[in-house]
Amino acid sequence: MSNPQHNPLYRDTPLILSVSGVSKSFDGFKAINDLNFYLEEGELRTVIGPNGAGKSTFMDIITGRTRPDLGTVTLHDNDGHDMDLTKLREYEINRLGIGRKFQTPSVYKSHTVYDNLVLSLNRPRGVFKTLFYKETASDRERIMEVLKTVRLESRVKDLAGSLSHGQKQWLEIGMLLAQDPRILLIDEPAAGMSDEETERTGELLLSLEKKHSLIVIEHDMEFIRQIARKVTVLHQGHVLKDGTFEKVKSDPQVIEVYLGRQGKKSETK
Repeated sequence: MSNPQHNPLYRDTPLILSVSGVSKSFDGFKAINDLNFYLEEGELRTVIGPNGAGKSTFMDIITGRTRPDLGTVTLHDNDGHDMDLTKLREYEINRLGIGRKFQTPSVYKSHTVYDNLVLSLNRPRGVFKTLFYKETASDRERIMEVLKTVRLESRVKDLAGSLSHGQKQWLEIGMLLAQDPRILLIDEPAAGMSDEETERTGELLLSLEKKHSLIVIEHDMEFIRQIARKVTVLHQGHVLKDGTFEKVKSDPQVIEVYLGRQGKKSETK
C-alpha cells in the first residue's frame, strides 16, 4: 500500500498536478526513478536536492521537453477532467496553462518592459494574427496589474536590457503571469541576486500563492526558509522526503545526501 503522504486520496485540497510512477533513463542512467509527486491547487512547493537528483529532468517531463519511459503526468482541471501531459507536445502543454522560467532570464532586451509583457499575453496565434493584433483596454489593464505585482511600474518605458539581473528575473516572471498560467515552474530564481533582490523575489513568489500553483527549484537555503511551505527533496530521481522546512532540514537522510554536502561547499569557499 502506498504511503498516505504520497496518495492523492488523502488530500483536503484539490490536486492540480499528479506525477505517478514516472521513470526516465538516458543511455542507461536513470535520471528519474519511479517518481510520485502531487501538487495541490494554489500550492507553493519548493524542490531541492543535490546535483544529479533529477530536478531539471522532472521539470522537462512536466513541460513536455522530455517524454518519460514509464508513468503519467496528469493535469487536473476545475471541471474534474484529467489530461495526460505525456501525450502532448510542449506548446500544447504551455497553452493549457503551464509556464516555465529557467534560471537565466530570457527577456527581449531591445524591447521595453511594457512591450515584453504585450508579447507574452495570451492572444491569437499565427503570423498574420500577431501582426494585425490590436491591444485592447483589457490587455492594458492586465499588463498594469502584472507590472504592479512584479514591482516594475517605474520601469515600464525602459528597455529590458537596462534592468538589473534581479529586475530581469521579475520581468520574466511577469511575462509568465501575463499568460495567466495555472502552474508556474521556476528554476533557481534567487541565483545571482543581491540580498535585497532575493528577499523581494521571495515576497513576489509568496504573493502568487493561492492565485497560482508554483513549483520552485532552489539551492539557497535562506531563500527556501523564506518561501517554504512544503519542501520536496529529490535524490537519485526519487522523492527522498516531503515536509516542512524544519522537518526536512533536520532529517538525517537529507543531511547525509544534500545538506551535509552544501555545508562542505560553503566551508571550501
